[in-house]
Amino acid sequence: MIHSTRSTRMSAPEEMTAVTEFSDQSCAIEFRQVARRNNSLSSTGRLLVFAFLLVVSVGIAAAFAYFGAWLILPFAGLEMGVLYWAFRTIERRSRDYELIEIDDNQVRVERFESGSTSREAFSRYWARVVVSRDGSRLALRSHGRELEIGRVLSDAQRLQLATALERRLRGAGQARRRDATKKDSQVRQA
Repeated sequence: MIHSTRSTRMSAPEEMTAVTEFSDQSCAIEFRQVARRNNSLSSTGRLLVFAFLLVVSVGIAAAFAYFGAWLILPFAGLEMGVLYWAFRTIERRSRDYELIEIDDNQVRVERFESGSTSREAFSRYWARVVVSRDGSRLALRSHGRELEIGRVLSDAQRLQLATALERRLRGAGQARRRDATKKDSQVRQA
């Protein structure tokens, strides 16, 4: 889901609840996009689902153990252990995000994955968007470095993000060329 908004700058990416958000800012940041994994259950919802499954599984295993099939109990315990691990992994990944910001001089990409944050910065003028035709891969490239972005987005959303990034980066190059042309003409006139 992609949302377009015009608003004031948000203080932290954690405040955003949309899967993806594009915004035009009137302040120094011209472009800001935050992408998150689709998180259909809240932490409380996951806890309630796990508790329900635990009660049902242990209840059924206890009933079978009462009638003499006690070997069900270890398998029910193993099942709940695997389910706990899966829910814990989902919980850890639910806070992951990718933030892309473009200001006057830089393109910054910040990622929070599994508890660690990584940050990359590219010169806005030299950064180029690399996208596959079908949208399965999107990256930023500059001076031999390439950073894949938009991994949690669908192919259509990657193509839309690529178009928005190319428009912003191309606008920066055209503005700089106009500024350089103005300076050259002023120097020649003097």
